Amino acid sequence: MSAKTPVFATLGCRLNAYETEAMKRLAEEAGVEGAVVVNTCAVTAEAVRKARQEIRKLRRENPDAKVIVTGCAAQTEPETFTAMDEVDAVIGNHEKMSRETWAGLAPDLIGETERVQVNDIMSVTETASHLIDGFGTRSRAYVQVQNGCDHRCTFCIIPYGRGNSRSVPAGVVVDQIKRLVDRGFNEVVLTGVDLTSWGADLPGEPRLGDLVMRILRLVPDLPRLRISSIDSIEADENLMLAIASEPRLMPHLHLSLQHGDDLILKRMARRHLRDDAIAFCEEARKLRPGITFGADIIAGFPTETDAHFENSLKLVEDCDLTWLHVFPYSKREGTPAAKIPNKVNGNVIKERAARLRAAGDAQVQRHLSVHVGREHRVLMENPTMGRTEFFAEVVFEKPQEEGALITTTPSHIVDKQLIV
Repeated sequence: MSAKTPVFATLGCRLNAYETEAMKRLAEEAGVEGAVVVNTCAVTAEAVRKARQEIRKLRRENPDAKVIVTGCAAQTEPETFTAMDEVDAVIGNHEKMSRETWAGLAPDLIGETERVQVNDIMSVTETASHLIDGFGTRSRAYVQVQNGCDHRCTFCIIPYGRGNSRSVPAGVVVDQIKRLVDRGFNEVVLTGVDLTSWGADLPGEPRLGDLVMRILRLVPDLPRLRISSIDSIEADENLMLAIASEPRLMPHLHLSLQHGDDLILKRMARRHLRDDAIAFCEEARKLRPGITFGADIIAGFPTETDAHFENSLKLVEDCDLTWLHVFPYSKREGTPAAKIPNKVNGNVIKERAARLRAAGDAQVQRHLSVHVGREHRVLMENPTMGRTEFFAEVVFEKPQEEGALITTTPSHIVDKQLIV
């Protein structure tokens, strides 16, 4: 790596990683050299602490570089990073996607540029102009189709970092995916902050299912389409139709559930109840037998009793969830939940999170055991590991072509992987 090549560090979600790829191109076009760019996450207080830690580490490693901080944490609390001696510039989530911003961050101009460029993200109405033709490995491309969120869950700071929901028009998405298929990608994943809100701000208010059906119809050479995390209460009729009738739509959905108790869900300001989640999973499984579900679940939300937690734990079985993302609750200043009294003891939160993860691990073993001895089409992520349609990892003894679709039959399980 050249000494003058900008160094980029990405913290947080897949969307941040996508936007880092876009920023690399913008920085290159603007002639930015010798800079360190940290794309931060704000989802928890711990994420902000890690951002500060990463900034200090990168400053030590690059003492002569200009350090630029951006991302959700820079958007929600720019004063935190402005106060750091290690930081030369702080730019917001909207500004980081502007060619004009990066032109002003060229090394000979950075001292003359306003040190803090963070404006009101809620005033942003246009979709991103920084679209890139996916990113990821040679096997799988991620395509951003939506940004921002119109909902205000009490535990979540992300809308204040991302702004309100904005959608990329369907025609733009389809053209982008066509180019990715022409480049040899066998799988595309649609991503966004609140993916099931896609289309509400577009003419005619199309829904996510309309976009999925349009992609599959107009890009017939795309072998596999995946959807990232969705809010099941917003699943529309065409999305359910696609689940039922489109084999190229992968039978794996990650659900934003967050909890399994109705009272806690109300205190979180979620828009679904426990029975809604169960009903969605039952319906999807009837439409697509064998479909698997991952889910986000928070342990230890304020006021969560043992009985509330048991409802979350039981939801894992009631919805037959497989791939769990378990989040121990941590107070996030600036959110309504931070003001709720009756906080759960930290050790109790850890114990509950561990029990949820253990339940998830048991579900993974059950899921994998069903697929031993069954034929699968596996997308190779590297020469020796790929994923099934259901997102399970498959390990090969002999190297395969990265990015290829391999038909194989796993023979046994080791840890959380199928083995060929």
